[in-house]
Amino acid sequence: MQNLYALILGIVEGLTEFLPVSSTGHMILATTILGINIKNGEFWSHFLIIIQLGSILAVLFVFWHKLLQGFKLWFKLAIAFIPTGLIGLFIYGFIKNLFNGYVVVFMLIFGGAVFIVLELRHRGKNYAVNSLDSISFKQAFFIGLIQSLAMIPGTSRSGASIIGGLLLGLNRKVATEFSFLLALPTMMSATAYSVYKEPSILSNTNSLIPLLIGFITAFVVAVFAIKIFLKFISKFDFIVFGIYRIVLGVLFFCLYIFGILDAGSLF
Repeated sequence: MQNLYALILGIVEGLTEFLPVSSTGHMILATTILGINIKNGEFWSHFLIIIQLGSILAVLFVFWHKLLQGFKLWFKLAIAFIPTGLIGLFIYGFIKNLFNGYVVVFMLIFGGAVFIVLELRHRGKNYAVNSLDSISFKQAFFIGLIQSLAMIPGTSRSGASIIGGLLLGLNRKVATEFSFLLALPTMMSATAYSVYKEPSILSNTNSLIPLLIGFITAFVVAVFAIKIFLKFISKFDFIVFGIYRIVLGVLFFCLYIFGILDAGSLF
């Protein structure tokens, strides 16, 4: 049963990590449906972070040719990561207190509304930045600063960084690509920290098989999700994701109100 759960969670991770819909919110829903208690299960809490490495490798697999074009892009990603890294380092204890069900609900709905308003206001707009090379170091820094809001559960890392890119003049495709690439330093840091905090998770034979299942599944699903998402946003806008976030937020709210989910501390 543990291996089946790993497979399901790997699919959820791969599908939602790079879509602006909050992978955290979907993981909460998935683990609840599966009856997995993240708060009291050390293995599963670390599992959810470590399988993100599969999604990270999916980014490398899809964008390797862009990453080999020079160190300038790597430098921009490093600059964009600085705000998230520093803010996370100094206020991690405070952020942990925000892992509450109602915070997730608010951020899902708020983020969805921002996407809808942003798209309606900028419909037909000609964006100034139409390639990764055209992103300035200043823009990269502020995209990273906006991405740091994603430490609040329910926000969505990709959603925050994409919104930041759109606000700073990047077109949809470039904002999405930069968001995907910015996941590399951000998610690698989170994964490394989790392994540092619980190194035994990699040496435990019983844990290794479900970890591998979750890792490989997340990688394969994320590769397809990234490619399909890039094709989608080249033709359509983000309004559908805004609506989806709002619907999901309302669903969560109903689940909390009727006592189906516990809105208390989530992790």
